[in-house]
Amino acid sequence: MSVLIRDAIDDDAPSLRDVYRRASLSNEGDREILLQHPQSLEYVAPQSAQRRCRVALADSRDLIGFATTTVGTDLLELEDLFVDPAWMRRGVGRTLIDDVVIYARSVGITRVEVDGNPHALSFYTDVGFTVDATVTTEFGFGYRLHLDTGTYELWGDAVRFASDD
Repeated sequence: MSVLIRDAIDDDAPSLRDVYRRASLSNEGDREILLQHPQSLEYVAPQSAQRRCRVALADSRDLIGFATTTVGTDLLELEDLFVDPAWMRRGVGRTLIDDVVIYARSVGITRVEVDGNPHALSFYTDVGFTVDATVTTEFGFGYRLHLDTGTYELWGDAVRFASDD
């Protein structure tokens, strides 16, 4: 399997919403509260020039995950990281993190930050994020984490990055 990472395009919107919903509902610990608040399952694709959405495609066709980032003053904020449940634990999330780090380095940013829920904590710490604090979220608590891009080791042997030109 090869994974292609490229910028999201308008035609990706239905697939982004589908992956977002399926991934959000895939965790049993979150499912009940999310179903009680259906508005939380509606993904709105980024429209701002400051937001960057990158998608992961399996074999250059099927959208299987995505990451959305925003450039801050001295950091890159990871706003969204979602992988289709059928593709979880197969390196897609890590490949998207590689892409985030490559971009951060290319624009001179040395720190990526994210608010992660408790169910995602092991993923984030496994790829190199460090917990800084607990944070209050809409449905409970989560963690504020950071990743130093200078010490992060790229992982993706099977990843290809589409040209940004």
